[in-house]
Amino acid sequence: MNENVRSDTTAGFHGAGRHTRGGSGRPAAGMTMSENTITATDADFDRLVSGAKPVLVDFWAEWCAPCRMIAPVVQKIAETHSDKITVAKLNVDENPQTAMNYDVMSIPTVIVYQDGVEKKRIVGARPEHALLAELGEFLK
Repeated sequence: MNENVRSDTTAGFHGAGRHTRGGSGRPAAGMTMSENTITATDADFDRLVSGAKPVLVDFWAEWCAPCRMIAPVVQKIAETHSDKITVAKLNVDENPQTAMNYDVMSIPTVIVYQDGVEKKRIVGARPEHALLAELGEFLK
C-alpha cells in the first residue's frame, strides 16, 4: 500500500473504509486554519482542554463534506472570539484515540471543554446563525 494513502479503520465514522490522504496534519482543501486555531492531537488533547478558558474542539476529517461546511464558521469564531475561547481542530482519522475516548461517533462534532469538562456538544453541521446561537454563552 502506498504510504501516503491509508484505509480509514476508525469504527463508527461515516467515512470508514474510504481511502484518505493522511499524515499531513493539515486541513483539506477549503479547511484553512488561521493563526488563532490550534491543531489538536492524541498526544496533547487532555492538556489542551484542561484550562479555565473554554476550548472549542472541532472533530473533523478530510473526507467529511459537512465538516467542510462548518469550517469557515469555526475559523470565524477563532478569529473574532480568541479572547473568550480557544479553537482547536482534531482530525479523527489521524487521532482516533481521542475521538474514541470522548465518544465522538459522528462528525462534524463540536465540543466545548472548560477545566477538562465537556460543557457543550453539537453533533452535525448547522448553518452559521444556528451554530453561533448554540455557542453564544461561550462567545459573550
